Amino acid sequence: MLLRVLGSSAGGGFPQWNCNCPQCDGLRRGRIRAQARTQSSIALSCNGQDWLLVNASPDILAQIRATPALQPARSARDSGIAAVLLMDAQIDHVTGLLMLRERSTPLPLLATPEVLSDIGSGFPLTSILSHYCGVASQAIACDARPFQIDALPGLTLQTLALDSKPPPYSPWRNAPRQGDNIGLLVHSSATGERLFYAPGLAEVTPALHDVMAGCAVVLVDGTFWRADEMQRLGLSTKSAADMGHLPQSGAGGMLEHLARLPAGVRKVLIHINNTNPILDEDSPERAQLAAHGIEVAYDGMEIRW
Repeated sequence: MLLRVLGSSAGGGFPQWNCNCPQCDGLRRGRIRAQARTQSSIALSCNGQDWLLVNASPDILAQIRATPALQPARSARDSGIAAVLLMDAQIDHVTGLLMLRERSTPLPLLATPEVLSDIGSGFPLTSILSHYCGVASQAIACDARPFQIDALPGLTLQTLALDSKPPPYSPWRNAPRQGDNIGLLVHSSATGERLFYAPGLAEVTPALHDVMAGCAVVLVDGTFWRADEMQRLGLSTKSAADMGHLPQSGAGGMLEHLARLPAGVRKVLIHINNTNPILDEDSPERAQLAAHGIEVAYDGMEIRW
């Protein structure tokens, strides 16, 4: 099984176009050792030719150009993207759907009923796309039942409801529903191993810990280092929790949860906000991650399991 990280940043990318935080300014001026990143998305494949796109970033066209396997050129008009699965309805995870409008057939789109409702009304992407390629929507239940995708028979998937928040445009922003945000379990039939993906995660419950402990790889929310990161920098009045993310540091933070996983689990952070000091490869925070065996995802990273 192959996972390709198309984009590893949170919304806005890195550097963010209007941000002059220490990381963004440092990268532009060459003052820190860091890599630019596009907005969060991954692709999954069993054969390296047919792919499940997980989240459709606003940067999808640049990500496709950087990933030749997503354009196999088998016909005059072609794409390796066989289907799209959405983890939530956040702007940075769904806007790229509009960039796929030139398809000659309806775009297979998997999401929970809650996500489909948000992108059908509050941000009516499915309605807009009906005037172009169209969308073949498939509602998925976040009840951990295994399922497969017709175009990708080698993938076995399970989805789990996670504690987070729907996007700010959603009428349910302050009254989250089960299904607004999911985690994805991917099974490899070749090895029998599992991978867990959750770019937005506000809480690690005991049940979720057990799921993660049974995986070969966990690729999880790396948005913020501190709970008050945006507030400290004067960029927002909101905390990490207000935005539906569990920070890495502090009591009960992501580092504590990852440290409790079995030694053989590969631990990777993704969806990294431009303010997060782990983007600076020489920072004390990055050294702390390395000391705990925790990796930081980057655009183009490949994971096989």
